[in-house]
Amino acid sequence: MSENSGKYTENFKYFFKMDFINEIKNWLELKIRLWTKKDEVVFKQGEIWWCSLGFNLGEEIFGKGEKFTANSFMGLPLTTHGKNGSWYVEIETKGFKRWALLNQARILDQKRLTNKIDSISKVDFEKVKKRFIEFYSS
Repeated sequence: MSENSGKYTENFKYFFKMDFINEIKNWLELKIRLWTKKDEVVFKQGEIWWCSLGFNLGEEIFGKGEKFTANSFMGLPLTTHGKNGSWYVEIETKGFKRWALLNQARILDQKRLTNKIDSISKVDFEKVKKRFIEFYSS
């Protein structure tokens, strides 16, 4: 091992540590803004929203309380990349195909919701619901 390889390793550890610290700092700043948000977000089943994800917030399942209230919901991420498998469900929104990722379901607090994008059709909602139940029942 060369003399410089130890320096590179130390530099890498330092920059990795600083990146991680900056990530946490940035998330904490966002979390404070989300947590102190005054306006109540009204959301309904089948809607598609942009969400701010990160460490637990509010009344989420791994937060301090054991609550699951009207302020919490189960969310499924969507992708535009065509996927096959029992954990994907194809839907359509705004004339484009999307895939719901059943294996990445999360309980989220409504404070994470930032912008409503669209709503899925009742047919697609029922399809996702049916496949979700099948996926988690097997």
